[in-house]
Amino acid sequence: MKLLFISLGCDKNLVDSEYMLGMLEADGITITDDENEADIIVINTCCFIGDAKEESIQTILEMSEYKETGNLKGLIVTGCLAQRYREEIKEEIPEVDAVIGTNSYDSIVEAVHHAAAGIRYENFRELKGLPPQKEKRQLTTGGHYAYLKIAEGCNKHCTYCIIPKIRGGYRSVPMEDLIAQAEDFVSRGVKELILVAQETTLYGMDLYGKKSLGRLLDKLNEISGLRWIRLLYCYPEEIDDDFIDAVLRNDKVCHYLDMPVQHASDGILKRMGRRTDKDAIVGIVKKLRNRIPDICIRTTVICGFPGETEDMHEELMQFVNDMEFDRLGVFTYSPEEGTPAEAYPDQIEEETKLCRKEDVMELQQEISFDKNEHLNGTEFLVFIEGKVADENVYIGRTYRDAPDVDGYVFINTDETLMTGDFAKVKITGAYEYDLTGEIVK
Repeated sequence: MKLLFISLGCDKNLVDSEYMLGMLEADGITITDDENEADIIVINTCCFIGDAKEESIQTILEMSEYKETGNLKGLIVTGCLAQRYREEIKEEIPEVDAVIGTNSYDSIVEAVHHAAAGIRYENFRELKGLPPQKEKRQLTTGGHYAYLKIAEGCNKHCTYCIIPKIRGGYRSVPMEDLIAQAEDFVSRGVKELILVAQETTLYGMDLYGKKSLGRLLDKLNEISGLRWIRLLYCYPEEIDDDFIDAVLRNDKVCHYLDMPVQHASDGILKRMGRRTDKDAIVGIVKKLRNRIPDICIRTTVICGFPGETEDMHEELMQFVNDMEFDRLGVFTYSPEEGTPAEAYPDQIEEETKLCRKEDVMELQQEISFDKNEHLNGTEFLVFIEGKVADENVYIGRTYRDAPDVDGYVFINTDETLMTGDFAKVKITGAYEYDLTGEIVK
């Protein structure tokens, strides 16, 4: 039996995909990347925003055609779209043979065998607890970095977000399990661990009665062979002195922080259900930069949230200009079914959302270019990720760059480097998002 696996959406969803791939391989199922020869196709879907939902649906429809044109005998849909629209998928896309919820991905092998035998299958466990993880994850990130999902679900209930309804409440992974995973990854060649969750800063509250991310970092920092630990999805209201102390005392923790703020207008932040305000955000950014002078801060903002006036947009623009974030991603607001914000009467037109997004992006490009120019002549340890074909140019990342979302350093050298190597590089050129450099002898 040959199986094609398609993983859509975020890095947290990718972790679930990698667990499923591990289970499938342990069962002796052959993984293929050719749609035409696949007997089974599994799609791990996303529906966080409208574009992601559309991509998931389109992928399901495209893959279903291989029942006519290829060898496809079973089509399986799992992940967020499956959890949220299970009945619609079963009724409107009859080509789908099995549907699995977000907390039931450990049933993937059973689903595959049912689908192969022509038997309909579904599994939707209650959104409590965590699926058992008996098999080793298959790493799909190249083997030199890996995502470590430290918790599932969220308790925040922002008014625009559907995640608590399709992923459940916040559930931390026991620390001993995370350490065992991390040690296994490092034994397989992983040198960078990227900690992810809907919110990493609340890790351990449900298990240990207090925020325990610092203690987890202490233990991960002790793993021999691990070089970098990177933190994503840290909410500003949960960043305190204990957290900063843990970043400072653990030398493997990158001075990089992904901290989504979403807006700068107190009125919009309140309507979003965010648990902070502009003054508090400004305060934590200043504290981080004061205590960790070389910190690289990445954030995200949403343009066109219901009720956002032109003045509020200008306030956001001024905030972005003043804060000079090192990295910034911009989304247009996407009304999600079943969320409070979807019912707000003062929705913004799509054209206005896009124009406001462009405003922020153009401003951030100027900020990013200026910041990169200031790096000329400085030296960084660079994590090598690959080589440009037919050129003596390698591609790498500094501690300031998370994979897939940030920039790269392009290094022109006659030396032979391997993916996963670390090289000392002097920055020689700057662009809006990327850098060029040369090996320091």
